[in-house]
Amino acid sequence: MTFDDVRALALTWPEVEDGTSYGTPALKVRKKMLARLKEDGDSLVLPGVPPDERAMLVETRPKLFYFTDHYRDYPIVLLRLSKAKRADAEPLLRRQWRALASRRAVAAFDHG
Repeated sequence: MTFDDVRALALTWPEVEDGTSYGTPALKVRKKMLARLKEDGDSLVLPGVPPDERAMLVETRPKLFYFTDHYRDYPIVLLRLSKAKRADAEPLLRRQWRALASRRAVAAFDHG
């Protein structure tokens, strides 16, 4: 999977737009970060993942999910895009999109 694959998926959802964050390509929902490409060019920064869930993901799938000391105190997990499939990224992206998008946009998407 590549960031372009993630981008193509997320841009099908209402209120998602291209942006940048820390000088890297990002996807935003109402000006808030949905996900961004990490500086290494292969990791997706995925907000909205609580520490207990992150710990489980990292423990059960360490080749795919990880985090660095920088993200230790934040509800964020890193996903290695080169090892990921759409089914690995989509549920986490969709959950964060639902948290950031307007109720109206989510309702329209669910009933569309």
